[in-house]
Formats: sequence, structure tokens, C-alpha cells
Amino acid sequence: MTLRSDGDPGSPVESASAESITARGVPLALVIRAIPAPSGAQFVTPPEAGLQVGVLTHAQGTNIPRHKHRQIERQVSGTSEVLLVRSGSCEVDVYDGDELITTAKLAPGDVMVLLAGGHALRMLEDTVLVEVKQGPYVGVEEKVRY
Repeated sequence: MTLRSDGDPGSPVESASAESITARGVPLALVIRAIPAPSGAQFVTPPEAGLQVGVLTHAQGTNIPRHKHRQIERQVSGTSEVLLVRSGSCEVDVYDGDELITTAKLAPGDVMVLLAGGHALRMLEDTVLVEVKQGPYVGVEEKVRY
């Protein structure tokens, strides 16, 4: 997987810590494994994604100065989702329409970024997931089950 380095999206950084799942050239999901990450800040999502996800590695003693982010109006279509496995394990089926593209097994510390397509999850043991997605949540009517 090629990660984009912070500040220079034209200069990718190679890393074995992220796996890309695509169908017909469209990124459906990314899996960031819980293995040592390259140093610095590498963003795994494509620039056009509705959610930016990066892996940031800092040495002990590093300080990030106090800051806030400016109010910038963004228009996002669809809902991206990030799953972090805190404990346990699960399998995630990734779909392009009705077609199963792959099944990814996630272990503690793994992160999955769901960008497009559909997905289903199976817990292989008692599992704690942290889920992050754009809000506000509008209820079950935002989901299409098939």
C-alpha cells in the first residue's frame, strides 16, 4: 500500500502496514494493521475521500503545539466509517454491490476504513470495536440492507 506523506501528497511513502481493498479501480476499504508504523505522519485515505485517516508516529518528548482547526464548510456525499478493534477479533466482508470482494480478519489494534461499497461483520469472539463516522446519525433509514 502506498501512503501519502504529510504535506506532500505527490511524494508517497511505502508501508506494509496498510492494505487497500478495491473493485473496478474504486477504493472500498483500507486495513491498517497493528504493526510498527513508519515514522512521521502518513495519510492512508485518498485525497478525495470524505474522511481523512492517517497514521502518526511521534518520538517520546514530541510536543504538538496547541491549535484548533478553522471552520471550513465541506460537502460530503455518503458515509465513511472507521473501525478500531480494541479487543477480540472479527471478520469484515467487503462488497461491491452484491459481489463479495474479500473478507478481512481484524485483530486487536487493527483499524479498517470503509470508504465505499457495503460491508458485514462477524465477531469471532467477544469483541470491542470503536466506530467513527460522519455525523449526525440520522437513524436506521440511512442504511440499505441487502
